[in-house]
Amino acid sequence: MIGTNVSKQHETVLQVIQSYYQLTKPRIIPLLLITTAGSMWIASAGEINLLLLLVTLAGGTLAAASGQVINCIYDRDIDYEMERTRHRPIPSGKVQPRDALIFAITLACISFTLLTVFANLLAALLAMSGIVFYVLVYTHWLKRNSPQNIVIGGAAGAIPALVGWAAVTGTLSWAAWLIFAIVFVWTPPHFWSLALMIKDDYAKVNVPMLPVVAGVQATVKQIWLYTLVTVITTFLLVYPLQVSGALYAVIALWLGGVFIYKAWQLLQNPESRDLARGLFVYSISYMMLLCLGMVVDSLPVTHHVILAVSSKLHVLSSVVVGFFMSILS
Repeated sequence: MIGTNVSKQHETVLQVIQSYYQLTKPRIIPLLLITTAGSMWIASAGEINLLLLLVTLAGGTLAAASGQVINCIYDRDIDYEMERTRHRPIPSGKVQPRDALIFAITLACISFTLLTVFANLLAALLAMSGIVFYVLVYTHWLKRNSPQNIVIGGAAGAIPALVGWAAVTGTLSWAAWLIFAIVFVWTPPHFWSLALMIKDDYAKVNVPMLPVVAGVQATVKQIWLYTLVTVITTFLLVYPLQVSGALYAVIALWLGGVFIYKAWQLLQNPESRDLARGLFVYSISYMMLLCLGMVVDSLPVTHHVILAVSSKLHVLSSVVVGFFMSILS
């Protein structure tokens, strides 16, 4: 680890707030929250308590932010070396590591308190386990030592789905673990497509991301395999678990088809940065829209509409069959 002797460069309170905000890597957090929301809606059968939803999302936001801040503290040496991350608050000297640590601990404490008081202890403990796993298992142990870092480390990003389910039910069911699994197997194609674009940065700081260690061809093959597994796993919510219905199945089929197509394109052109970028961007939309599909599918009004349409189609099919039977007779 390196220290930073750069003097603070803030001139206004707003700049201080902005620097601490940047420490939380805010662009990452919404994707974690959408998996929490999707899990909560399914767990509540579409009839969610709005206060519980808001508190759980707030607690999840603070827990994720805490983990990201600690990650910034730990990785400040390699962040300084990489052009992409050199201007982050800690390597640029705008925030000192000690102050960032105090900030992270404060965020974690507030998150734990919120979730314990307004949700339940299980949800709070799961949120804290996400921080511990992300910091100790991924950031400290795996990231700099194993090309499988993002595979195992993906569990940290999947824990918010468990937090959401636990907040609603106080327990963890097979459905909760399946949503966890969807996010877990989605993480490698999502992150490795980004790693393909910035593999030189990782090589420069000796972080053994798969494209650096195994090469582009092997990485693209792994992306293809994990994409297939991800899409197949999404349908297990429909069968055998039967916690999602026809609308979700249609959405999952459409989104999964596009995901597979983009991964196939990359498999045919492994060196294309444009295709890697396209897959990375789409993978974000994929997860967000998939979770939105979980939400919409779980709503009681959706069930009523589907039942009404099914009833109309049944009547129409009966009329058509009857018409053709009368002609044939």
